[in-house]
Amino acid sequence: MSSAKEDCLGYAARDPSGFLSPYKFSRRAVGNDDVSISITHCGVCYAEVLWTRNKFGDAKYPIVPGHELVGVVKEVGSNVKGFKVGDHVGVGTYVNSCRECEYCGDGLEVYCSKGPIFTYNHVDVDGTITKGGFSTYIVVHQRYCFKIAEDYPLASAAPLLCAGITVYSPMIRHKMNQPGKSLGVIGLGGLGHLAVKFGKAFGLNVTVFSTSISKKEEALNLLGADKFVISSDQQEMTEVSKSFDFIIDTASGTHPFDPYMSLLKTGGVLVLVGAPGEVKLSPGSLIHGMKSISGSAAGGTKDTKEMLDFCAANKIYPEIEIIPIQYVNEAIERLIKSDVKYRFVIDIERSLK
Repeated sequence: MSSAKEDCLGYAARDPSGFLSPYKFSRRAVGNDDVSISITHCGVCYAEVLWTRNKFGDAKYPIVPGHELVGVVKEVGSNVKGFKVGDHVGVGTYVNSCRECEYCGDGLEVYCSKGPIFTYNHVDVDGTITKGGFSTYIVVHQRYCFKIAEDYPLASAAPLLCAGITVYSPMIRHKMNQPGKSLGVIGLGGLGHLAVKFGKAFGLNVTVFSTSISKKEEALNLLGADKFVISSDQQEMTEVSKSFDFIIDTASGTHPFDPYMSLLKTGGVLVLVGAPGEVKLSPGSLIHGMKSISGSAAGGTKDTKEMLDFCAANKIYPEIEIIPIQYVNEAIERLIKSDVKYRFVIDIERSLK
């Protein structure tokens, strides 16, 4: 057992019910390359449902979730360059990687050959289990810590660290930051609404696909999409056939892929960032029209820094609902029902004491 003081207060799940309740634990001492961050806010991602309820069968209870965390630097190690006490910073989905493979070398640490070490429920290099941002503070290696502009609201920055980077990264990789191109966004949740905002900031023509007509007004008027298509309406889908350079699929429910592939232009790409139960499509959907389907995880450190700067410069802010941590179990139930516009953010600083 560690002799360190249990001075970090968090909320943890103890079993597959996923129910979160107060939990005290210790963090490691600040090493030479570490940054200690007093957490002010943390976003609530669907990952919080999956891991706390042991949907992947690898839960290491007690689990302290949260991988969209932001706050203020309270201490830095002797080798730390670029961060000082008082800086506004964020931490995303991973807190470590091998730092030696080609992907780490290219700033793509999320694809580390040995596997990234996730922000919670993962075994760190010292053998301890990582614990996430539903807590009062965190200690992290400087490489996995990102500076946030002083004038960018910390609460708004939180969802960028997972939802934001997960849609930004494939858009950059597939050169979907070129004005005039056409973007389709499947699903209008935490990820989808940010894909729309990035698309508009890049000067793209953006269409939202949803099964829910109730999302039409907000898609067009609040988020600024150019068009809204009911994906279950055959005629509406046919009208936009072969018109998209790129489609980003954020939907996690099982859905057909052939209808969406038919909407791509020749050479078009559909990128999967949601996690449907399966992906089924006919070979012809790819062959006729030189189309491709690709996957993408959250981004590496290079893209994350770029995205945070881009959001600050272009005043791109996620749509959030700020909650106290005492409401987190209700929030997760609402998240499962897609009853949030469009990301819950926990006010850690004011409610976790």
